[in-house]
Amino acid sequence: MQQVADRAGVSIATVSFVVNGTKYVTPATTARVKAAMRDLKFRNNVVARALASRRTRIIALLFPTTGNRFSPTTSEFFMAAAERASERGYHLVLWPVDPAGDDLDDLVSGGLVDGVVLMEVRMDDPRVAKLSELDVPFTLIGRTRDSSGLPYVDIDFETTIEDSLDHLEELGHRHFGLVLEDLAGTPMEGYAPHLRVEATFERSIADRGLTGTVVYSEAGSEGGREAARQLLEAAPDVTAVLVMKDDSSAGLLVGLYAAGRRIPEDVSVLSIASSGAAGDQHYPRLSTMVAPGRELGTRAADALIEQLDGTSADLPHFLLPCVLRPAESTAAAPRSA
Repeated sequence: MQQVADRAGVSIATVSFVVNGTKYVTPATTARVKAAMRDLKFRNNVVARALASRRTRIIALLFPTTGNRFSPTTSEFFMAAAERASERGYHLVLWPVDPAGDDLDDLVSGGLVDGVVLMEVRMDDPRVAKLSELDVPFTLIGRTRDSSGLPYVDIDFETTIEDSLDHLEELGHRHFGLVLEDLAGTPMEGYAPHLRVEATFERSIADRGLTGTVVYSEAGSEGGREAARQLLEAAPDVTAVLVMKDDSSAGLLVGLYAAGRRIPEDVSVLSIASSGAAGDQHYPRLSTMVAPGRELGTRAADALIEQLDGTSADLPHFLLPCVLRPAESTAAAPRSA
């Protein structure tokens, strides 16, 4: 370490601060120290550092093991959190866990990680109770039924749905559908985003004097086609559909076309909590309420690291709505509607 200090022109204490992330060092000085470490082929011994400090500087993003839930939108949360953790001297790992939280004790009690970020939160999530019992620092990307005493960042689904209905109502639509993933009877039943979206949709539709129908889609293209069939059977006058299921969106479009509904001339389709890249994979290109994945991932990492470093005593409660990206799948309601 002394050789690194001499080569970088700094004190050995400064090298230690850079290696361990224990104190702030200016970016320019940090760059010199890291360059010297590379030149000298210095390898920091993570295990020895952890034993000495009783901290690993590793945080885990906990993700449910059930089903294929890792979408492009999810990867934005993960990558942004990993980048921010690295900037602040931590390593972030993706760690699949049982939806019931039965394996959390083994994962966190051995001291392998300093803290965790929990994703795919349900309204009554047993993993949250387990983390609280284990007294491990954590932050949620999501909200439980009552998150007032928990640290969280989340999509503001309530505002997102209101903004979605504003957009479509301004285009003259009055007959709406909502397509959500069918999670009944699965370990992810009670998934908080779906329940918040559905409750807001039904309440706002009633308040606005509109009509609305909710259907639930199975996985993949076939699930989307069947959801389109069920929606048109239950609400043949529907002219605007909100869908929050990326893997079934293409099937939904095909199902509407197969029933003789043109998009957007007869039916407008708006994808919720997705990405522009995902919307561009469809024909026509989907108008999208783009999820703020990168910002929320960054804020989640900051919130956890500030707990670990003792730099913030306040619980973060941060909500950010999706942002409308109009494309080709939404247009004025047909005149006969």
